[in-house]
Amino acid sequence: MNRIMRITAALALAVGLATGTLAAEGAAISGEVKKIDEGAGKITLKHGPAKSLGMEEPMTMVYRVKDPAMLKQVKVGDKVTFEAEEAASGYTVTKMQKAK
Repeated sequence: MNRIMRITAALALAVGLATGTLAAEGAAISGEVKKIDEGAGKITLKHGPAKSLGMEEPMTMVYRVKDPAMLKQVKVGDKVTFEAEEAASGYTVTKMQKAK
């Protein structure tokens, strides 16, 4: 009985980790920085499909940033990967890093 519980727990952990990895991969969006407006806390990104936001087509959009310090880490022309969320006030970038 103890062995069955350990196997069940191991399987649940493996499925949970795999699901979390897939969810994280699905949320990342690839894009390019087109404009930075530090004063307004906004960034313009040209990006591919953003399925996590319900956007099936590539587009260029202005996003708010959750943390204005993110804007100092990139410059116009940089390739980035980012995550964003939708709110009543529009779309907000929650994570962003230069693409490798």
